[in-house]
Amino acid sequence: MNITILSTSPRKNSSSLRFSKYLKSLSQEAGFDQIEIVDFENYDVPFFGQGFIKKDSLSAFQEKLIGAWAKADLVFIVMPEYNWFPDAELINLLNQLGGKDFAHLFGEKTFALAGVSSGRGGKLPAIEMTVMLGKLINFLNQYSVISSRIYESHETHINLNENGELANDNTVYENSVKAFVDYSIQIAQRWNRGKA
Repeated sequence: MNITILSTSPRKNSSSLRFSKYLKSLSQEAGFDQIEIVDFENYDVPFFGQGFIKKDSLSAFQEKLIGAWAKADLVFIVMPEYNWFPDAELINLLNQLGGKDFAHLFGEKTFALAGVSSGRGGKLPAIEMTVMLGKLINFLNQYSVISSRIYESHETHINLNENGELANDNTVYENSVKAFVDYSIQIAQRWNRGKA
């Protein structure tokens, strides 16, 4: 099974990237090695209405993003919470990819969502993104599943260091992230077995 982790914060060494690295290590512990993180630090997608992603002339970032997403069976989307909303980069990206040229990115996938906060939060952006992804899957007439288990990473910068390793002995945090990863993998495996 191929796993892609989208770390959608454009900030350098963001909390989203820390959490994404932790997801990767836990996925490896679960026995998977085909895992790619796409960090949005080099995000260069034009804002909708000011330009478009063209499938025949992708930038290096766009090619990496679309290539990793296309081959993934399980896509983790890790997003920061900005005033109770997902980041603008992620919303813009989904607007850009929501057409026939990139419809395959929304087909035959399992999506698992995590919201990241430096305080207490992260759930609202993930809930909002569930709705947006569901609408795109439907509109593009694709078949995918969005995992019902959402993760909220609280006080991420306290719980994880820059390498995505546990920064303290917080077993509640560790066990809850492991449960999120295990659940997401199980949903993806069941979905893959059930595909026609």
